[in-house]
Amino acid sequence: MQIHNNTLIAECSAYDFKEMLERKKVKSWLKSVSAFANTDGGSLFYGVNDDGVIVGLENPQADADFISEMIKARLDPVPEVQLVPIEHEEHTLLEVKVKAGTLTPYYYYQDGTRTAYTRVGNESVECNSQQLLSLVLKGTHMTWDSLLTQVDANKHSFIILANTFREQTHQEWNDKYLESFGLVTSDGKLTNAGLLFVDNCTVFQSRIFCTRWTGLYKDDAISSVEHRANLVLLLKYGMDFIKNYTMSGWVKMPNYRLNLPDYSDRAIFEGLVNHLIHRDYTVMGGEVHIDIYDDRVELVSPGAMLDGTQIQDRDIYKVPSMRRNPVIADMFTQLDYMEKRGSGLRKMRELTEKLPNFLPGKEPQYQTEATSFYTTFYNLNWGENGRIPVEEVANRVNSALEKYPVNEESSVEKFGVNAKKFGVNEESSVKKFGVNTDKFGDTSETQKKVSKTAQKIIDLVISDPSITADNMANKIGVTKRAIEKNIKNLRNMGILVHEGSDKSGYWRIIVKP
Repeated sequence: MQIHNNTLIAECSAYDFKEMLERKKVKSWLKSVSAFANTDGGSLFYGVNDDGVIVGLENPQADADFISEMIKARLDPVPEVQLVPIEHEEHTLLEVKVKAGTLTPYYYYQDGTRTAYTRVGNESVECNSQQLLSLVLKGTHMTWDSLLTQVDANKHSFIILANTFREQTHQEWNDKYLESFGLVTSDGKLTNAGLLFVDNCTVFQSRIFCTRWTGLYKDDAISSVEHRANLVLLLKYGMDFIKNYTMSGWVKMPNYRLNLPDYSDRAIFEGLVNHLIHRDYTVMGGEVHIDIYDDRVELVSPGAMLDGTQIQDRDIYKVPSMRRNPVIADMFTQLDYMEKRGSGLRKMRELTEKLPNFLPGKEPQYQTEATSFYTTFYNLNWGENGRIPVEEVANRVNSALEKYPVNEESSVEKFGVNAKKFGVNEESSVKKFGVNTDKFGDTSETQKKVSKTAQKIIDLVISDPSITADNMANKIGVTKRAIEKNIKNLRNMGILVHEGSDKSGYWRIIVKP
């Protein structure tokens, strides 16, 4: 907290200014005390007007005594509060520091009615039923996904989970993992997380709604599908839908093929994992939505930030890891779908920024509302006037492409678009994607400089710049030694570099004529 020109500048993200203490309308400020205790803590400043100008209190000691008395009489349980008088230029103001509580929910009590409040942005609002349930779980030091059910585990199977574990980790599955991962209790009952991973998942809210819209808004839908399944299958179904309705073009470079995807597959994968893990499963009528437009992909899930803040007001590089569903998050970590350190928001941006056709302003954006979390990925090949012609993207990536030899070869062969999915042929490619074949020549001879394995490495790096050599070997189906040999060749050719330490960091494709 700082004072400048008689104006209070509060450093905390959650605070309220009160010009005076309202003794007849105690609810007007006690609900803020309840909300601060139920979320991430905060401060009320008395003797400061709405503009932050210090006006002072006439009798700060009497006000402090009344505040303390009302908190004890009207809040249950009583939150931890500290009253701090502050002197400034013959004015006395009073700060009421409210600590984030561990015995949530903290209720405001009046006339036999108990009401809990939570902080949403800069407002203190009454908790709805889902928020109240979350506070109850928090107060009992439990999470929804860890709660015990009365469902017998031996009546269900985990074949899909076991097979996915083998495929992802290259380790053998052991049924003992079910208990150690928190899916089954010691007496053979499923937890809520366990219900979300069984083969025949029947949890009503374990759903995703996928829609490909025409144009830029929710108007007519090209395709719309709903999936209800366990979380492993929901992730697969969601990614399959996104890949089916997004494009990936490419252009031939002197000695390799350069992919120019609309989006980073791995970044979107991280985003969908994030929404499946951190969504609020206490919302019975909610589900994860995947909305694909011409210029963007939007992911939406029920549940805002746990601490009541708004993500658009936060520095994503400084947001601490807070997991609404730690059991689910740990299971996804065991499947090698995410990292333990909670770096998903940062990683989505970094993965997108590593794409060769990335432009500033196309970073993934995050937004929270009262009960929802949004992630938006922007189409890197879309401009103000629609889809950017492939030649324009290519020229932006490498202006030297115009120096290539000229011939009459088909533009489809030079600027690859998945013809099976999007109906691209030699006759239609110029019309649909604006490719000027006169500018780009045959590079088939120089293309031979890169082996098939090396080209696959390039494609994997563009898809996921954080991929490891071990994962490359597993995905391509060759030995790690073969991967390392090809990586060395790509580095020597000046095509591939690695930023960061050997065990972490990002690969980057060097674009040059």
